[in-house]
Amino acid sequence: MTRYQRQEILPEIGTAGQARIASTRVLVIGAGGLAASALPLLAAAGVGRLTIVDGDRVEQSNLHRQTLFTEGDQGRPKADVAAERCRLLNREVTVVPWRRDLTPGNAERLVEAEDIVLDCADSYAVSYTLSDICAMQRVPLISASVLGVSGYVGGFCGMAPSLRAVFPDAPENAANCATAGVMGPVVAMLGAAQAQMALASILQLKPSPMGQVLRIDMGTYRTSSFRFDNAPEPASHFPFVALDEIGAEDRVVDLRPTTETPKPITDRATRILPEDIATKLAPEDRRLVLCCASGLRAWRVADAIQNTWPGEIVLLAAKAS
Repeated sequence: MTRYQRQEILPEIGTAGQARIASTRVLVIGAGGLAASALPLLAAAGVGRLTIVDGDRVEQSNLHRQTLFTEGDQGRPKADVAAERCRLLNREVTVVPWRRDLTPGNAERLVEAEDIVLDCADSYAVSYTLSDICAMQRVPLISASVLGVSGYVGGFCGMAPSLRAVFPDAPENAANCATAGVMGPVVAMLGAAQAQMALASILQLKPSPMGQVLRIDMGTYRTSSFRFDNAPEPASHFPFVALDEIGAEDRVVDLRPTTETPKPITDRATRILPEDIATKLAPEDRRLVLCCASGLRAWRVADAIQNTWPGEIVLLAAKAS
């Protein structure tokens, strides 16, 4: 009996499918709650290489949903701990931890070396950045989002429409797990669904998970799904950029108040609150960089001024400094 016998006997897999799984390189962005389910399942299935990208360290508030970690792991890099647990589960899998956050500056280099990407991050900026890169490189992206007791998982890019095709508008609010809360079992369910969709994509199962969104609401115990194979890509969008991509000619506006961050994103940035944009930002024919913590305020401001600002508008999500 082999390690993979119980899945190899499935007609959808067999020895050929198992060989395909073993030759696949998977990039997992975020080692938190979603990854706590997705990573062990992919490692146990025998994925050839897992690259885990996360710049954070384990905190006590993570433990109710990020079940790869124990109390003794507090203070340790999440990527390292997650990699250790995956190696203990299956020594046949190559696991590479990357102790940095994904940014628009490093995303392209990370994605180009992979066969499929899992978005397990709790970040609008990361999700849309991954979608832009994966769409450009035609790499499948399995992205999930969860808040409270509900969420969704979908297969984007590759040969399917991008995340922007399905969600072209700015999210309604900037809430995340840290600010609005989340139940651990719901996160685990969606992380497991990400792993299943990733394996289905690797095995090229029909119907394809690419072009499919699954919604789970554990408040009402209902699920729903829809396909978006023919969803049109938006004619334009506001891309996210990295701090080191700001040019000398760019106009930089930090939308965060001093109570949120005492220092603006750069010395060259002007601090203007979103409600003051109309009166304090005069149109200029150059690129405008709008900065806030999550990217959501910047996106909304960009929507509001896109018809009056003559140059390009880009967004920058930055932690408080």
